Amino acid sequence: MEDFRTGSGYDVHKLVTERKLILCGVDIPCEYGLLGHSDADVAVHALMDALLGALALGDIGMIFPDNDPAYAGADSMELLKKVLALPEISAYKIFNCDITIIAQRPKLSPYREEMRRNIAKVTGLDISRVSVKFTTTEKLGFTGRGEGIAASAAVLMGR
Repeated sequence: MEDFRTGSGYDVHKLVTERKLILCGVDIPCEYGLLGHSDADVAVHALMDALLGALALGDIGMIFPDNDPAYAGADSMELLKKVLALPEISAYKIFNCDITIIAQRPKLSPYREEMRRNIAKVTGLDISRVSVKFTTTEKLGFTGRGEGIAASAAVLMGR
């Protein structure tokens, strides 16, 4: 392998009371969720952008526009499958992915292993190559005030 690529992604969604909180495909019991055109899984959105970015393919908004009714309420794990099936991406092997979810609340660590399993299953990676981490912003900024959740992701790919 001589062609290595790295990609990074970042996404943010606003917290609201009338939505489910879904992160890495896990429905987290909570009195609030993330607002978005799809299921607003901010972590999976960041991962998709990292994959697309590694190959200079743009971002998820170009592939799944938020004004397209076909993606209203879409399951982000299903969208991830579509990104992975793109010929440009499927021509590469993904070596690992690293996701960081930035949220003041709720406590997410009890869901870490289920999140890792979900991402490993969809990407075909061994779970030892899937990292999901959590951090707060020490009550600073919009995440610290509980107004939203952010996520960043990085991937290494090669062929």
